[in-house]
Amino acid sequence: MKTWYSICALDEGAEISIYDEIGAYGVSAKAFLADLGKLPDKSPLTLRLNSPGGSVFDAVAIYNALQRHAGNVTVSIDGIAASAASYIAMAGDEIVMPENAFLMIHDPSGLVMGTAADMRAMAEALDKIGASLIKGYAAKSGKAEDEIASLMAAETWFDASEAIDMGLADTLAAPVKMAARFDVSGFRNTPEAIIAAMTAKADPTAVNPDPEPANGSNADPEPDRAAIRTEAMAYAKTVVDLCRLAGQPQMAAGFLEAETDLEDIRKSLIDARAAVDPDISSTHPQPGPAPQAKPWGDVIARTFKRKG
Repeated sequence: MKTWYSICALDEGAEISIYDEIGAYGVSAKAFLADLGKLPDKSPLTLRLNSPGGSVFDAVAIYNALQRHAGNVTVSIDGIAASAASYIAMAGDEIVMPENAFLMIHDPSGLVMGTAADMRAMAEALDKIGASLIKGYAAKSGKAEDEIASLMAAETWFDASEAIDMGLADTLAAPVKMAARFDVSGFRNTPEAIIAAMTAKADPTAVNPDPEPANGSNADPEPDRAAIRTEAMAYAKTVVDLCRLAGQPQMAAGFLEAETDLEDIRKSLIDARAAVDPDISSTHPQPGPAPQAKPWGDVIARTFKRKG
């Protein structure tokens, strides 16, 4: 199986490769910070990026960690740095882009299910996140925040030359082929060149952090990333739905973090309900009549008295 996230020591410093989505189902900030913390604080770093983005919260955490690193940080965009990944790139002291690489910035987005108050809270959170991202792009480029905000709202893609002209990259490099393919159908303005590269049938031959063995017969098949993502999203939705139906939405995050089995989740939710409702237990999931309940025959007889 190919490793799309790797970190390796060099003669001086280290090279980090992120050829994956950003977040829990790709490269998480937790894993990245744990590995970064093992390196000498002043060692120079080279970060190789080819990512469609992902969780903005993980991206901000990774960006901040790279900003705190005392050593020089060089970011090389080996294919695309889109969405949250482009914000990570802004942490580089030098950003290198091959001629055929792309960088994309856009407004943050999110999903919410609940009341109008829940949705207003999400909108306010997205506004705050967006303002933070604008400051990061503006700080790197030297452009006015209003100009950056307009480009983000329009979902703007930059090729290497455009990114350098904009101040979002520093150095132009020779073209490379992308070493990972992603689903970019969720973006509005994806350039045709990226769509063609992502849907190409031939395997890419560019920079690969963990190349296949020379003997193809011993190589593990590349996993179906789309199927894995679909399965993960279905699991997450099921967990959230179960917790909401059980009246315990606050438990969903813990189950997702631990990747708890669905059957164990059901048992835990039943136990949680049993703590507040004695008629529900793990051994008798269907609630029975409360001790003070009256038979329906008695209730009807008292309510509808016969005449005469």
